[in-house]
Parts: sequence; C-alpha cells; structure tokens
Amino acid sequence: MSNRLFQSVVSQMGEAVEKTIGVVDETFTVCACNEPALIGEPMGIVEADLENEEAFVRGEYTFRACTNTRPNYLVFVKGTDEVAQSFVNLITVSLINVKQYFDENFDRSNFVKNIILENIMPGDIYVKARELHFNIDISHVVLLVKIVTKNDVSVFDIVQNLFPDKQKDFIINISETEIAIVKETTPNISVGDLEKLARSIIDTLSGEFYTHCVIGIGTIVDTIKELSSSFKEAQIAIEVGKVFDTEKAIVSYENLGIARLIYQLPTTLCETYLKEVFKMGSIESLDQETLFTIQKFFENNLNVSETSRKLFVHRNTLVYRLEKIKKLTGLDLREFEHAIVFKIALMVKKYLNSSPVLY
Repeated sequence: MSNRLFQSVVSQMGEAVEKTIGVVDETFTVCACNEPALIGEPMGIVEADLENEEAFVRGEYTFRACTNTRPNYLVFVKGTDEVAQSFVNLITVSLINVKQYFDENFDRSNFVKNIILENIMPGDIYVKARELHFNIDISHVVLLVKIVTKNDVSVFDIVQNLFPDKQKDFIINISETEIAIVKETTPNISVGDLEKLARSIIDTLSGEFYTHCVIGIGTIVDTIKELSSSFKEAQIAIEVGKVFDTEKAIVSYENLGIARLIYQLPTTLCETYLKEVFKMGSIESLDQETLFTIQKFFENNLNVSETSRKLFVHRNTLVYRLEKIKKLTGLDLREFEHAIVFKIALMVKKYLNSSPVLY
C-alpha cells in the first residue's frame, strides 16, 4: 500500500520538478519512481544509508532517508548539485508527512474494524481511541454491503471513492462479498436518509459497474463501543430480508418489525405455533389463488371493497373466498385479531421454509 502511495506522490512531483525522482525501500531497490523503467532496480544503497538523516550523493543521484517512517525509505533525485539537494530535502519531508497521515488513518480503520468484529477487549477501546485521537462520543451507524453478483471491478475501491472523508467515514473489508461502511451521523439524520444513501450506493454499483448487492442498515449508536451492535444489526437485517423481504435490496433493522422477532425464535416453537393456529386444517390446504387473495387483503388493510377492486373481482366473490378461508382454518380475516394471528402464521411458515439458522 505504501508503494502505491509513494508512486502517486512522486509521479505528481516529478512533473513539477522535471527531474527523475523516486523512493528506495528497505530491500535497497526502487519501489516508486516517475521513470517506470527504474522500478525494481537496485540503487547501490547499503543498510547504513537507511539511517542517514542528511542528504548524500551516490553516483549521479542525491539521496536522503525518511528516518521517521517504519520501515525506513530513501528518497532520491537525479543530480548532485544544490538544486537536487533542495529537491530531495523537500520531497523527503513531504513523503514523511504523507506516510504518517496514511499510517494514522490505516490504524484508525483497523481500530474500527477490530471494534465491529469484537477483536478488541472493551476496556482497551477507550485507551486505543485516546492514542489515535478518536472521538468516542460521536454517533455512527453501520451499513453492510453484501455483494450478490459482480464483474471484475473492485467494489471496495468504488465504495471508498463514494466516501472521501476518511476522518469521519470508514470503509472496512469484511470478506470477499461483504463491505462495512461505518458512517458518522448527525443528530437529525433519519432512517429514511440512510436508506436514500444506501439507494445511491446500489444505483452506482448496478448502473455504472453492473454489480448487484443488498444493503443492511443497523441502528445509530452514540459511542464507538456500540459499533459492534450496529454491525450485527446490519447483518441480521440482511438475513431477515432474505426470508421475509426477498424483493428488497435495502433492509433497515429498525423497520424489520415482527419479522426480527420471528427470525430469532426456535424452530420447534414455530412449528408448535402453526399447529395451534391451524387446528382445523393445515396451511398447505390453501391453494395459491387463496394465498394471493390473503396477501392482497392484508396489503389493502383488510378493506374488502378496495381488495376486490385491486383483484378485479366482484365484492361478493371476495367475501366468498374469505368465508372459505374461515371454514378451512377457523379464522375470519375480516376480524383484526384473527388477521394478526394469520399474518404471523404466514410469516412463521415462510421462516421455517427458509431453513433458518438455529439460535
């Protein structure tokens, strides 16, 4: 990563100074240079040179060590005059500052990753936060991007570019298919705002890079110690979404409702519940047309007239179907309490059919 960082800097600086400049690593070979042909070439440097705090000349190049970096590096400029020495001193200071800035942010990202994956002891979080000058009392939320299908593009790099403020937002590589976004939030941000942000990410990945993903959104937490909770919630949101909201690409933990509860129930309890609800007849006795009618009836808030209009059937036809359901199951969906029981039963059935993970 440092080599890529150095290469970016020396390429830009080389255009400004109009000289060959580069960096030598601890193996005494060129690791970055504005003359690509020199990369990988040895430069006649010895180990003692890596500790040299003053500019010095070897052959046709002027060198100076970046002694404040670990491991140490050497900057070189082609030329042996005072101008070359001035350039090498200036570039060395610049690279040291860039490297330190990069290392600090890299450490902060690793720190955040260890928190959300619970790889750090709770008591050590605040100690490490003070070392990194990390504000522990700023609110954050975790969005988990799960890649479903992708092309030969780096989704991680794309997502990183969407969040340029590396001091406030952290992009964490969890696995080959999962990327966590730890985003700083403001007091007035809402779930709707976070869903809009998630939508913009999905649209960018699918529209420009033909990469499809789903995003789970955890709840906003007030301290960094709670980040692991928001991360787990984002994971649960995706898993529950796969069962109950298969058509949704964005699932927020706060909007899971009763699905969240059902997902965490033991399967034996769910099976018992179904047997109790459908004492008069199995749910399997309902055909697809009937199940579709029930779904539309729920979507239209148990309104018979509105449901019949949406189904393009006569009101009496719908009433007949509802009576048939009552006869088969003993539940009258026109009654609110019966409708709730039936709705939960359908969700439980869907959960059992999804081969859930046992808790």
